[in-house]
Amino acid sequence: MPTSTLPVYTTLDCTRVSDHVLQVCLNRPEVGNALNTQMAVELLNLWTRLTEDPGKLRCVVFTGAGPKIFCGGGDLKERNGMTPQAWQHQHEIFERLYWAMIDLPLPVVGAINGHAYGGGLEMALCCDFLYASQAARFAFPEVTLGIMPGMGGTQNLPRALGERRAKELTLTGRAFTAQEGLAWGLLNQVVEPDQVLALALETAQRIAANAPLAVRQIKKSIRYGGQMELHTAFRFEVEAYNRLVDTDDRREGVAAFNEKRPAVFKGH
Repeated sequence: MPTSTLPVYTTLDCTRVSDHVLQVCLNRPEVGNALNTQMAVELLNLWTRLTEDPGKLRCVVFTGAGPKIFCGGGDLKERNGMTPQAWQHQHEIFERLYWAMIDLPLPVVGAINGHAYGGGLEMALCCDFLYASQAARFAFPEVTLGIMPGMGGTQNLPRALGERRAKELTLTGRAFTAQEGLAWGLLNQVVEPDQVLALALETAQRIAANAPLAVRQIKKSIRYGGQMELHTAFRFEVEAYNRLVDTDDRREGVAAFNEKRPAVFKGH
């Protein structure tokens, strides 16, 4: 999908960094990249388009504008004075965008350039894995505002950190550091602030060089298999594997290995 075929978003900056990698940047740095209704509508549109027709794209890098904040969560200034009906209507859009993101067939590499609070941390948790700035902080402060995480936070956090740690963090609302997140298994790697995006892009390029059908089947197998009992998950994995046997990419991969050359995968 050429970047030119995407709409011009007002809250997102989408950049095609190579034939197969798209960089998506939350672009409201003046308000800490806070998630408002417009950003939610645009993210839902983007993830839906990439699901329906990714074109040549094989991987997404997801980050935020500015050096200090990935996403500060929901835009509380926009929400100030909202009626319960308006709040729930907005939240339905939020819910749909989070599901569209987590169901995206393409891998999403999170480049967490700064603080990720509330809905920002929930978006980070929807990424397939995360690299973060050592200066970043993370928190679910919703309980201090009279609400709770409502876009997967109470489900994705315990799956990443374990139930006891997730309860501690969501019930106290306290912030934790990138180093703590790394030690607990939330983050894959913590680096200097100016290295986060470069590391994520390098990883995305490496993923994009692999067989795209295999990449998507692996993502699907890990995600859905992890929600099944083990024997059923094994069967699900085998079904995912069998779909790759009669593909040109599988034939190309074996031929390239035997001919001692790099494989050229085309996604079919």
